[in-house]
Amino acid sequence: MDLKLSNKIAIVLAASKGLGKAIATTLANEGATVVISSRNIDQLNEAAAEIEKLTRREVTCIAADVSNPADIESLIRQTVDKFGTIDILINNTGGPPFDKFENFNDEAWKKAFDDILLAFARNSRLALPYLKKSDTGGRIINIVSGSIKSVLENSVLSTAMRMGVVGMAKLMADEFGPYNITVNNVAPGLILTDRIKHTLPKDVNPDEAIKQKTKSIPLGRIGKPEEFAAAVAFLASEQASYISGVTLQVDGGASRAIY
Repeated sequence: MDLKLSNKIAIVLAASKGLGKAIATTLANEGATVVISSRNIDQLNEAAAEIEKLTRREVTCIAADVSNPADIESLIRQTVDKFGTIDILINNTGGPPFDKFENFNDEAWKKAFDDILLAFARNSRLALPYLKKSDTGGRIINIVSGSIKSVLENSVLSTAMRMGVVGMAKLMADEFGPYNITVNNVAPGLILTDRIKHTLPKDVNPDEAIKQKTKSIPLGRIGKPEEFAAAVAFLASEQASYISGVTLQVDGGASRAIY
């Protein structure tokens, strides 16, 4: 299937590793012009080199901290100065620490808010004027978490903020529809990235813990980053132009929620 992403301008946040890098790679493979961003420019350059080698597409690196308004303003400005517009915004960020509710103070809550909910709102607001001008309709895709549908132990910070993102996205989809902009969320289940180890019990061998977790996944295995990225790329495509305001789970059927 031709996703018709050739020459679309896509910004992918938190793209130096993990799901962000997989998404950037898939979008580049589909012909998109990709701008990747994260805090660490050295890691970004390494990621860009890997993506360029795999896709034979040039990748632009712009370092930015999503919790820093000036950084994000610069990211948007540099992208528009170089490419003229923005067609696709992938809101993504590293997750906050895992622990019990009683162990988080006000500072931890404020940081989670700044890094996730406020950052996604700011990114979207700053990109909106350019997404409105996209020839075939702009795309905002938020990377959230499977914990928005099912309890994930010790994920209170992530769950609270990402559920806020889901609510915000539903309202944005309603408001932005007249501009032909779709807004969707993609929620990963157990995907083979470095973050997996933070969700595992600390007193169990990691390999054994992962093996136990796969027993609750109908497909019987952990997902691959490229499988998750394929779902994101589809939502970014012209073929998904009538899909907006939804949260798509990519979890091998692990969630037992009916709605």
